[in-house]
Amino acid sequence: MKVNEEPKKYRTEHDSIGEKQVPEDAYYGVQTLRAYENFYITGLKMHKEMINSVAQIKKAAAITNFEVGELDKKRADAIVKACDEIISGKLHSQFIVDPIQGGAGTSLNMNANEVIANRAIEILGGKKGDYTIVNPNDHVNFGQSTNDVFPSCGKMAALKLIDDAQEQLKRLEEALLQKSEEFDSVIKMGRTQLQDAVPIRLGQEFHAYASAISRDIKRFDTAKEEIKSLNLGGTAIGTGLNADVQYFRRVVKNMAKLTGQDLVQSYDMIDATQNLDSYAVVSGITKNCAVNLSKMSNDLRLMSSGPKTGFGEINLPAKQNGSSIMPGKVNPVIPEVVNQVCFNIIGNDVTITMAAEAGQLELNAFEPIIFYKLFQSIETLAFAVKTLVDNCIVGITANAEHCRWLVENSVGIITAICPYVGYEKAAEIAKEALRTNQPVRKLILEKGIMDEEHLNNILDPYHMTEPGIPGKDPMDALK
Repeated sequence: MKVNEEPKKYRTEHDSIGEKQVPEDAYYGVQTLRAYENFYITGLKMHKEMINSVAQIKKAAAITNFEVGELDKKRADAIVKACDEIISGKLHSQFIVDPIQGGAGTSLNMNANEVIANRAIEILGGKKGDYTIVNPNDHVNFGQSTNDVFPSCGKMAALKLIDDAQEQLKRLEEALLQKSEEFDSVIKMGRTQLQDAVPIRLGQEFHAYASAISRDIKRFDTAKEEIKSLNLGGTAIGTGLNADVQYFRRVVKNMAKLTGQDLVQSYDMIDATQNLDSYAVVSGITKNCAVNLSKMSNDLRLMSSGPKTGFGEINLPAKQNGSSIMPGKVNPVIPEVVNQVCFNIIGNDVTITMAAEAGQLELNAFEPIIFYKLFQSIETLAFAVKTLVDNCIVGITANAEHCRWLVENSVGIITAICPYVGYEKAAEIAKEALRTNQPVRKLILEKGIMDEEHLNNILDPYHMTEPGIPGKDPMDALK
């Protein structure tokens, strides 16, 4: 202790385990402090959206318990006011429990109960720790259990994070569509298995990326539907024991009003309490999006490789020095970081899958790790997409002349000749072109296989990027 520093003051609290000294100025209490000491796992605090969501649930519960006559107006109003303060961002520092915790989320639930109770006590003129005024269990937690509170606030937090992720994905889709228009006239060589295939427009490639992202956005709508169903009111195992019948019927409706979300009560509360497959679905949808983003990032790194000895078809914005030893080197750091985020999301999906599978009988105790990983996946996905749009996609430029040169000097264009000379003859020309390093066009003309005008018509690169047989008038089939 420093000179002239006042000694830290404590208050004595007790629970079923025994007595414990709690810092006098703390809004949390003995049960929170035990959890803090037991579960120092990540060194992190609960996600802010989880804190806001649990406060919204406690607010809805207080309002509903007052409506059905189970909580007096004075206490209900104080609890509601304390919850509103938390929802506005205050008292978040008092939520000290680790996101990974034993007890199926009881630590967070009690952390919330104690913080809300102690703030409500202050609002009513009392001193923190005087639970005769407002009790964490008997008043704040009335009609509830961790087993219906924790999964419900987890779903609500996930809904908010999905909204944020969808907003960024829509920005990405729009940026990709703009690039597809900008690059529509850029002809390049398409590749299959990294080998020359047939020509494609760079704009078509970017449009394909946009289509994949569009599907991901729609899949997240499905994800939201999966988690709008709450087991709130089911208390310990879904049977609703100790919840007033009218509370049971009203509490989710009140939650929907408070949050503006079209939340509904689960039609089978016991199923909703013991089975966590909906979280596995949401994680799987997040993983699918990560797969698409990672594949696109791989493509961007390949197409921009070089700048002199690789594909060199596009240029990514230079964001930072790429080497401490090689002057002038610039690396594709934005696609690289997106790749890494995607790898992590895919790994998180495995954890979530195993945790969802691991429940026994009436409860799955592993929701804490599910929420920790799910929130991380959705949130980092949104951040990764944001930097991909702002620091990469919008600044991509095309090396149109180089792309065209690669097409004209590729053996792949022999595919367009195939309908006229047959597969075997076309293969012979392709092999000779590779062996002699001569362009396909030059060999065909030298061998007199077709005249230059006809050949130019067949090998028109733009026509080769559309359906049909190159060089053939589609109206001929109708004559």
